[in-house]
Parts: sequence; C-alpha cells; structure tokens
Amino acid sequence: MEQENKEMELSNKNEHLNYEICPTYPAKGEIFKGFDTLAASMRDLPICLLDGYIGVDWKELVHKLGLAFEKLNKKVYFVSVADSMLPTAKIDAMVNPFLGGDDPLIGSKTTLSLADFFDGEKLSEIIPEPDESLVVIYGCGAALCHTTAPIIYFDLPKNVIQQRMRGGLVRNIGSDLKQDNKQIYKRFYFVDWVILNKHKKDVLPRIMIMVDQQIGETITWMYGDVLRRTLNAMSQSYFRVRPWFESGVWGGQWLKKHLADLDQTVANYAWSFEMIVPENGIVLADGENKLEVSFDQLMFLEGEQVLGKAFERFGDEFPIRFDFLDTYDGGNLSIQCHPSTTYIKEHFGENFTQDETYYIVDCEQDAVVYLGFQEDINPTGFKKVLEESFEQNRKIPIEQYVQKFQAEKHGLYLIPNGTVHASGKNNLVLEISATPYIFTFKMYDWLRPDLDGNPRPLNIDRAFDNLDFSRKGKVVPDTLIAQPATKVIDEQSCVVHLPTHPEHFYDIFRYEFDDRVDILTNGQCHILMLVEGETIELTTADGSQQLFHFVETFAVPAAANSYTLRNIGNSKAKVIVAFVKEEACFIKKN
Repeated sequence: MEQENKEMELSNKNEHLNYEICPTYPAKGEIFKGFDTLAASMRDLPICLLDGYIGVDWKELVHKLGLAFEKLNKKVYFVSVADSMLPTAKIDAMVNPFLGGDDPLIGSKTTLSLADFFDGEKLSEIIPEPDESLVVIYGCGAALCHTTAPIIYFDLPKNVIQQRMRGGLVRNIGSDLKQDNKQIYKRFYFVDWVILNKHKKDVLPRIMIMVDQQIGETITWMYGDVLRRTLNAMSQSYFRVRPWFESGVWGGQWLKKHLADLDQTVANYAWSFEMIVPENGIVLADGENKLEVSFDQLMFLEGEQVLGKAFERFGDEFPIRFDFLDTYDGGNLSIQCHPSTTYIKEHFGENFTQDETYYIVDCEQDAVVYLGFQEDINPTGFKKVLEESFEQNRKIPIEQYVQKFQAEKHGLYLIPNGTVHASGKNNLVLEISATPYIFTFKMYDWLRPDLDGNPRPLNIDRAFDNLDFSRKGKVVPDTLIAQPATKVIDEQSCVVHLPTHPEHFYDIFRYEFDDRVDILTNGQCHILMLVEGETIELTTADGSQQLFHFVETFAVPAAANSYTLRNIGNSKAKVIVAFVKEEACFIKKN
C-alpha cells in the first residue's frame, strides 16, 4: 500500500511536466524575419540561386519575394530550375528500381544523385544574359546551375513536409502524379531525401543564407557564416533536437496527459520522435526569432566533433536514436522483428541495422513485454498459423508461441535483430536503438485496421527470413533482459551498467545521484535522458549551461570532453546515458 501511495504521489507530481516542446539553442549571430529583409540582402546581387528541400512552397516564395522587390523598385527575373528537369516518365523509370516493387512500405536507398534528374544541357543554358535585372533561379537543385552565384537555401523539417504531403501540397521530385501518401513517403525515404541530403551536404559550406519556410505567412533566415559558427559551438557543448509526435492505432495517453503543450484534440500519441536524426530538426533562437535546420546539417559540418571515435565507422550518420512508444490506455504493438545486418544492407541499402532495446520509463501493473519464443516453438507451424490468421481474419493465442514478461519500471529489454518482440498495453517505452527506424516486419497485428480503416500490411515472409529461433525458452530471460550492475561513485551517487546484447553496438548506463555527478565523454557522443527526478542542470567544459527536465532527451558531443550533471529537483535524479561501445567504433563502413 505504501508503494502504491508513493507511485500515486509521483504520478500526481508529474501530471503536468516542464517538458519543452520546442527547445532552442542560442544562435551565434542575428536571425532575421520576413521577405522584405531577405529581398534587401539580395538587391545588389546580379544573380542568386534559391535552392532548397522538397516541400518548399516555391510559388509562395516567388510571389512574396516579388512583392518585396517591388517595394525596393528592383527589377527581378525569376527562372524555375524545374523547367530543366527530365520528363516525369523518364524520372519514374529511373527511380522505380529503388521502390521495392509491390512492397507497400519498403524500398532500397538510391544510388542516384540530384543531377541525374535534370537535363544537363538545359541546366547549362538556364542563365540568361546579364542586364540591369537581378536573376533569381529557384527550385530544388538550383545550385546545380553552372555558376558560382550565391546560394540561398530553404530548409524544412520532415514533419512539416509530411503535414504538407497529407494536405495534398507536396509531390515527389519531378513527379506530376498524385499518389497515395504511403507511396509518396516511401519514395521520400528511399529516393528524394537521399539525393537531397547529398546535395545539401555538397552546398552547405558555400550557402550564403539559410532560410526556414515552415511558418505560413513569413520566413526567418540567417547568414551562412552565422549558421556554421553556431553549429560549431553546438558540436562542443550540447544539443537537444525538436521532438515531434505522431498518432497510431495502438497509441496511448501518457504523453498527452503529462505534456500539457501537446495538442489535446488528438486522439492519442503513439510515438515521440525524441532524437531520430533523419527526422528531427534543431531550432536556433535569437530573441523572439527562431530558425529550424535539419539535424543532419550539424553532422555534415561537425560530424567528427559530435561523434568522436565513432566517426570513423559512422561518418555523418548519427548512430543512436531515442523515441517514446506510448501504449498507456492504448493497445499492444504488433508482433514483429527487424532485419539482420546482411539483410538490411543487401535489400535496403542501409549501413547498419535496427538493433533495439526497450527501457521502461513508466508502466501499469498489468503491462507486459513480448520477447522471444516459447521453448517448444515450431517455425513451420508458427508461420502457418500467422498466414491463416491474416487470410481468415482469425485471432491467435500469441502467448502459445511468444513469451511475455511483466514490464518492470527502469528495466531494459534487449532486442537484437531477428528477435520476435512487442510492447504490450500500458507501457511508456523509451526505445533506445540504432538509428534505422522503418524496417519493422510485422507478423501479427491483433487484426487491427490502420487509422484510415484499411488492413495494416504484414511482412511475414521477410520476418521469417530474419527470425532467430534460437532465442527461445530460458535463453530469453538469461540473455535478453539486462542484468544491472551497480558501482558506487561516492556517498550520494552511483552508476548502474545495463549491459546490452553483444550484437548491439551501443551501451547503456544509468547515473543516480542526489547532488551531482561528473562524467567524461571519453571521445564519445553521449545521448541522455532524465528518467526519474524533476530537473537537472548540465554544465559542459566550455562553460555552457542548460536545464533539462523529466523525460527530455539531449546529447553531449564527444568534443565536449567532460560535463557535470547537477540535481536541482527534490528527489534523486536518474539519468540514462547511451553511447557507442569502444570496440564498435572502428568497424569500417562498407
């Protein structure tokens, strides 16, 4: 009864958390606002290239900039680089080999470049003869024109792109066809984002101005040298990306209940993308003005500072992700597994696979984790049952085949590739994982439709190409549930090692302290979260300080060298720290 009262007090105390929905980092220079200020910065240029990411509303930009130049009595000649693209039919034929055929969700990362989408001869002829006008060449790929003219780059966060996609406002590069959103997203992930990221990396060092176009009626912008100076400072201190949240068929109510700034009209929140590098952005602030850039810009410019020893293996691919899976008053996740390293490389073009762990931040007494097979599992029989369930819409007593364990708060459940698993209802799971995040082979989904009422696609055959049936019986609790090892640091602090599986390239520790703890990075980037307590203060070796609250994710780059966490709450602080294992740093990328 006493334990229940303590848990109730904690729940009430955290009813409305200080979790910051839009964290910012101070810009090392000015952030400007509005089309008028941007036009004024361009007025004396003879030619300018407006490049940017997919999803940018180029029509709106040209219209607003045109009005701003009229106020300046400046004559401007706008040229669309899209007129130099190959015909849609040729582009479709070029990208089809990377789209996975009939697979509704998964393809293979393209080897194409943005220049492949253009007619090179037309690009070389796009620049008109100079006169008194300012020539503005605009659109995705404008910097491919044969000129050294200044580049103004328009960036967008991935969640805004997807919102515009759902509103029918965004199509794939070079496409004039309206497709199903799942097909558009699949091509985004495997083609469009890949080629645009390569292009962004190429042009980033010479961008004159970076622009954020996600706000409807206006823009914010900063000079490229200010951006590069800010990211350099960030790579030696700390960063927290802007999280974003998505609903799902199994989504729960924990995040909605505790994070007061979330949209409360949404039915549920299944995911919080706390730090998933391909998706998140970083928000820079100068007073009231804010500008968001994609996280990969930090990696493109400062990857070695951020990752330290692990840069040799991962390059600009940030290797670890943190995200929440919320099933409180929701439903079970699908019974699933993830591909082997060989499989994900050969079939999908990824450099490393989706090895996961579940860290239980909060749970109800009836919450469970599905993990590993029963001792008497028969692979052939299990596959037959799964197929018949899908074909005949028949429920499966899944516990006959898959083990389930009571979820324990602060427990860590290990899910190396090939492991059958799922979170049950009434968990708040911190998923600490390798960065790949869409390669989930569902085998059984409790006969649920998706949010649109359509059957959710399963990947039974691919799952059986990857399932490890040796992870069964007693092997599962012995090898797939972390056994904590505690080391006392001093009278008020200790560090708990939560060993991961040998196949995991990252390790996990939990620091517990009443007052403070000093930590060395040892040449590694540390990803952290306060999983118990109220607020901690981070101080890095360069003197940077920042407060972080319960369940906020942040990172300390390798180049920071050391940092101090100080507990400024009323109860013991518990902080999870994840980083790449020392022996995993130096495996060369293929």
